[in-house]
Parts: sequence; structure tokens; C-alpha cells
Amino acid sequence: CCRCIALAGQDVVLRNDGQSLEFGDLKGLQASSSDNLLFEERHTDICVLGMPQDTSLPEGFGTTTLRNYYAEHGEEYVLPYFRAKALYEWLSKTRYCPKCGMRLEPGTNEEETSLVCPNCRNVIFPRIEPCIIVLVNRGNDILLALHRNRISKYYSCIAGFMEAGESAEQAVRREIMEETGITVRNIRYFGSQSWPFPSQLMLGFTAEYESGEIHIQESELQRAAWFPRDNCPATPPKGSIAYRLIHQE
Repeated sequence: CCRCIALAGQDVVLRNDGQSLEFGDLKGLQASSSDNLLFEERHTDICVLGMPQDTSLPEGFGTTTLRNYYAEHGEEYVLPYFRAKALYEWLSKTRYCPKCGMRLEPGTNEEETSLVCPNCRNVIFPRIEPCIIVLVNRGNDILLALHRNRISKYYSCIAGFMEAGESAEQAVRREIMEETGITVRNIRYFGSQSWPFPSQLMLGFTAEYESGEIHIQESELQRAAWFPRDNCPATPPKGSIAYRLIHQE
């Protein structure tokens, strides 16, 4: 009765006939790559096969990006896929105890997901990295930026990782100042979204422009500018909190 999920890097693996994957499909797909990870999480009823992005799939299977899958099916349906992606990233990169260097083993408590050190008994839980993303308003205009280190050419909101010791609101002010040189006020929480690329939790905010002229941080941004809300450049598609912030959905 577990939901069987197969991932190839950032993509969801699907059967071409439209049927749900079964455990036999996962075992068959497992032979497609020597670098794979098959695991089960019983308390959430998912069984997951993770493979590299460039895996050559057998006949009868195809892929779609996890982002497109989210846009097509919605948050509740895709939640197990987001969890599968985050756990695959975590398990594939977390092999040794950070305290003593011993090889980690799966935890024995079936009500939680963890890795345990057999030597020092250190317990490691899945990592979540909190980030802020904020839409800045100035009258009828909104602040959008073209990010330097992203493949897409969409304009989006200012975003960044929270730093140790910061509140989310402090991170909002700092990221906006660092990347654009402006100050903001009236910071309001908007909503959140799991974003397992690889392990982010996006905390969405809105804020109002207070002062300053735009001076971009060139290591992070290619361009930032004010745009009328009803006449924006290309923005992220549905399936992201950035889309919801920009289009107020």
C-alpha cells in the first residue's frame, strides 16, 4: 500500500501508460543505474528509488520535472514527492558521523526517520535549510530581480538563506539591503513552502519600500528593477511560492 516514487535527479519518473508505479517498477528501474538508493519510510508510507539525473530509463518510462509535477497536481498530492526528494538528497550525502567519523546506520525507531552512529550513538535527523523570499511593494510597483546563478531567465523575488542567530524578519531586511541597497518596512508573513532543491523551507514575506536607490549585488543579481504588478516580465510558473507572491494567489 506504500506510494512508490522514483526520482532521477530533479525529475519524477512516471510510467508512460499513466499507471502508478509499483514496487516491481522500482526494482526494474534500479537496474538502470549502479548509483542509486532505494529506501522506505514506513510511517509516511512511501518507498523511494533515487537515481542520478542522467539515468537512461528503460522502455515504458519517462520523466517530468518535479516543479512541473507540482504545478499540475497541487501541494497535497505532491507532498510525498517533495519529502522523497529531500530524503534522497539527505541520505545520499549523509554517510558518516560528524562527531567521530563512524559510518552511520538507519535509526531503529519506525515512527521517525534518522541515522544513528553505532559508536557514539549520535542521532542525525533530516536537514532543513530555512530561506526567506520577499516581494517588495512600492505603490503599484513591485521589485523583481534576475538572479545570476539560476538557469532560468525568470524575474523573481529577492530570496536568500537565513544566517545563524537571525530571525526571519532580520534575514528579510539583510538580504534586501545586501542585494539591492534599499530598506523596507512593514514586513508581513505571507506563507511557506517546502522546496527540496535540495532541502530548503521557503518562508514567504511581503514588505513595503522605505528608502534608497537600487544598487545590485553583482555576484548575486544580473538586474533588479521596479515593475508594474500588471505588466511584469517573465516570472516563475505556477508551482512556487514566488509565483504566489507576485500574482497574489
